[in-house]
Amino acid sequence: QVQLVESGGGLVQAGGSLRLSCAGSGRTFSTYAVGWFRQAPGKEREFVSGISWSGGTTYYADSVKGRFTISRDNAKNTVYLQMNILKPEDTAVYYCATNARKYGTSPRDTTGMDYWGKGTLVTVSS
Repeated sequence: QVQLVESGGGLVQAGGSLRLSCAGSGRTFSTYAVGWFRQAPGKEREFVSGISWSGGTTYYADSVKGRFTISRDNAKNTVYLQMNILKPEDTAVYYCATNARKYGTSPRDTTGMDYWGKGTLVTVSS
């Protein structure tokens, strides 16, 4: 069983920055690819960014390219999402997730994501 805990959300003005963290449990978490997703009120959950187990491959949704950066520290079992130049439309609950498959490639959508955290709320004011 994999447990994921997100943190770092909050209220920020447009143009500001936040860094989200996703802490994973277990000795094998460092071998799992991880994705960040978000869900705004009244909308479906959408892919934001993904990273392979090694950190060597990353993917971003077009809406966040150039503004968000995903990274990981496998020694700390943590995946980060640095969010810069935030916009009101980035307001959402942000989740991290994994399919818990060893040595996985970066996810690009919600397919196969079996383990989810509870989310952290990001609110961007205009």
